[in-house]
Amino acid sequence: MSTMLPPSSSSGTATAPAQEPRETADASEATRSTAATDPRGAEARTAPWGTDPYANALRNGRGPLFLRRSDGWLLPLEVERWCSDAGAADLSALHRCEGPVLDIGCGPGRLVAELTALGHRALGIDVSEAAVARTRRIGGSALLRSVFDPLPGEGRWGTLLLVDGNIGIGGDPAALLDRAADLLSTGGLLIAETSPLDIDERAQVRLDDGRRAPAEKSGPPGPADRPFPWARIGTPALLRYAGACGWRPADQWSAEGRAFVSLRRPRGPRLRDRSARTSSQSAESANSTPVISSQLER
Repeated sequence: MSTMLPPSSSSGTATAPAQEPRETADASEATRSTAATDPRGAEARTAPWGTDPYANALRNGRGPLFLRRSDGWLLPLEVERWCSDAGAADLSALHRCEGPVLDIGCGPGRLVAELTALGHRALGIDVSEAAVARTRRIGGSALLRSVFDPLPGEGRWGTLLLVDGNIGIGGDPAALLDRAADLLSTGGLLIAETSPLDIDERAQVRLDDGRRAPAEKSGPPGPADRPFPWARIGTPALLRYAGACGWRPADQWSAEGRAFVSLRRPRGPRLRDRSARTSSQSAESANSTPVISSQLER
């Protein structure tokens, strides 16, 4: 099976879509070759999402699995839903997709498989080998990549998906929106799932399967014990970040208790770099106190 990429729009002449190398190729080797290009991608590939608690949950199709904060508070992750077929809320997002679709943090692949069945050209990316393997096993196309790695079809995707909490990747929604603008075609669509609460929260978290308290773990800490940054934001917060980066709101809706937002890619030069420089200069001149992110909701 090969992954069909979005066609290049650099010429007015129609061309056949390019093809990603065969999926039977060693995906780990493919991602290692890009490690020096962006250290964020290299870090993501060795992050806890590639370790046993997450991999075991995907292989078993069920939890328990949590994000654990340093104070012990747990955020349950919906592994059973992720490993099921696409539901009504998922379909409410998928039916809005346009053109070729990139699912960022595809997990076990239900959305990629459903999009493929609906006739879309779709590709999932994930930093977990278990997630990529399961996505391929159920009929989807997937690559072992971080969103911050070089990716096929950059600037030519019609739709990006950031669902199941993936707007929290990296703990910096503005940086993620900026990267998304690199990946989409002009006027392309980003569909993101937000928290149903009006929150804008950051925290250092760990993956936890709930079977052992941290104090019970013996030996040196492994990758699964490393904290990593995560974010949870509601629709108002996402719209604030999007506006600052030049994104245009397209739609917002809820289904089965889940909240979604769709945004149009900024046209022309991106605004984030200018905004970042202006903010940095203002902060330096005012000698302002650094912003401290709020914690996850208790």
